[in-house]
Amino acid sequence: MTDEKSTFSYAAGDAPEPEGAIGAHRPAPEDEPMGKHAAAGDPAPARPAWVDAAASDPSEDETALPDARTEAQHFAEIAPELAADAGLAGAAIEHVAAKDEAASSPTAPQPDFLGDQDTGELPPLDALEAAVAAAELHAPDDTAEIDVAHLESKLSDPGTTQSFQPLTEERVVTDSTYDAGTTTSLMWGARSDVGCVRSHNEDSYLVASPLFAVCDGMGGHAAGEVASSIAVETIGKLSPGTADAAKLAAAVEAANSAIIEAAAQGIGRPGMGCTATVAYIEGNTIAIAHVGDSRAYLVHDGVLTRITRDHSYVEELVDAGEITADEARVHPNRSVITRALGSDPAMYADHFQLNIEEGDRLILCSDGLSSMIPDNEIESIAAKSSTAQMCTDNLVDAALAAGGADNVSVVVVDVVDDGRLKKVIRTHRRNVFIAIGLLVAAVLITIAFLFYSISNSIFLGVNGDTVGLFRGLPGEVAGIHLNRLEEETSIKLTDLPEDTQNRLREGISQESLEQAWDTLSDYRQQINDAQTKQAEDGETIRESAKAEQQAQEAEAARGGAGDTPQTAEADPADAASAPQDTQTQPQEGGA
Repeated sequence: MTDEKSTFSYAAGDAPEPEGAIGAHRPAPEDEPMGKHAAAGDPAPARPAWVDAAASDPSEDETALPDARTEAQHFAEIAPELAADAGLAGAAIEHVAAKDEAASSPTAPQPDFLGDQDTGELPPLDALEAAVAAAELHAPDDTAEIDVAHLESKLSDPGTTQSFQPLTEERVVTDSTYDAGTTTSLMWGARSDVGCVRSHNEDSYLVASPLFAVCDGMGGHAAGEVASSIAVETIGKLSPGTADAAKLAAAVEAANSAIIEAAAQGIGRPGMGCTATVAYIEGNTIAIAHVGDSRAYLVHDGVLTRITRDHSYVEELVDAGEITADEARVHPNRSVITRALGSDPAMYADHFQLNIEEGDRLILCSDGLSSMIPDNEIESIAAKSSTAQMCTDNLVDAALAAGGADNVSVVVVDVVDDGRLKKVIRTHRRNVFIAIGLLVAAVLITIAFLFYSISNSIFLGVNGDTVGLFRGLPGEVAGIHLNRLEEETSIKLTDLPEDTQNRLREGISQESLEQAWDTLSDYRQQINDAQTKQAEDGETIRESAKAEQQAQEAEAARGGAGDTPQTAEADPADAASAPQDTQTQPQEGGA
């Protein structure tokens, strides 16, 4: 595909032909990387894509190469200092513009290098932050032009029944540069290639985990690459530190303002612009901000789903049902986009959030991929690639094998840990801590209750062979007595009724110390009453015995006064023999 991109707007039913030529930028030397490689944690700032873009063109005069490379090397050495002053873009872009003017002269030599002329600066960071604040103030919560609920339902689809051909060996071999990295939760690969037709690469990409972006420049040589580079640099500086789609869109809209301001200051060319597809991954949430015809795909359970909508003329035709998606890939106006960075100060970015899971794969790409191979082949390649970088290389190689009519930039991110397992572990650990805490609290409460009970409970019990006043609870736990003797008494256990003795052995609880003393007084009163009654009963018994004895003695005294009464009171057996004795005696007396 050799068509150049342009932006347009039109009233309903009136669609003019695309305007504005889009340049290309020359391929970088073999020993220099292409694209925007801004992985997080790099020891030195990565060189922007548009700096590499100004490297030597193989078609130019070979005699100019040594000096050109010497000056390019010099520029690379001073680039960090220039970047620190926010003047890198101005110096390089102005010099590229000067080189283009010189190259247009039929007699002028065409050395291919970047000079150190400083003719302008990027907008200050304060202005960009103000643009972000304004965008956040007016940005809606969600401007997604897709049905998120329907999209998430598609992601839960169990799979596909399509069958694809395996990759060929030619697609694995590549000589282009790439970025690859991994964290505890993400693994990614990135690659940008000039393609087989274009003379320079206008694409830029950003890898600053968990922030990823792909920008496809437009506007001609020394312009499209400038716009895309400014976009990724601005987005990288102003992106939020969380998966907030609205704030991410605000950073994209600030990049739009930065590109417009740069063009107004003479950096690049008027009308330059770029697309932007940006993703921020946090746990199991992904925030997307999108402008233009770059795309974001999500592979879930082996099924590829496009989660962005192209802002292009052919996409509107597809939505209207006038052409099919396959026809859109070869449509003459396929490079005409309806929304892009740098085209309109009032431009806004689509933004939304999606839930992702461990094992999902995110693909960000420029239209150099999506216009070369259909989505079903992208799905097949993604399913057959075991790592993110292998998937990136296979996709770029597939686009080159299909013709490579445009620059191809691909960023693939694998979610290797969405944090759910850690969340489960944290939840389990928290539950264990809660259980331990509750157990400790229960033990402490029990100890406090026992202490309170021991300190405030009163009961009467057995202290040896007497009644004792105890403070605490009756009994013991693990051989530890839960009570202590508060007061000894002189009340003997044997002086109390047997039922009271048994209750005292078990412990008789008292509501208060006063009640305990009252109970002891009752015990003493009972004992005294019992002893008094016993004494009275003893006295009664003694008096009764004494009276009986006296009666017996009186009877005995009366019996001693004569025989008759004694005989009369004698036993009847004795009375039977009495007459015989009486009769005998007279006989004897008579004798």
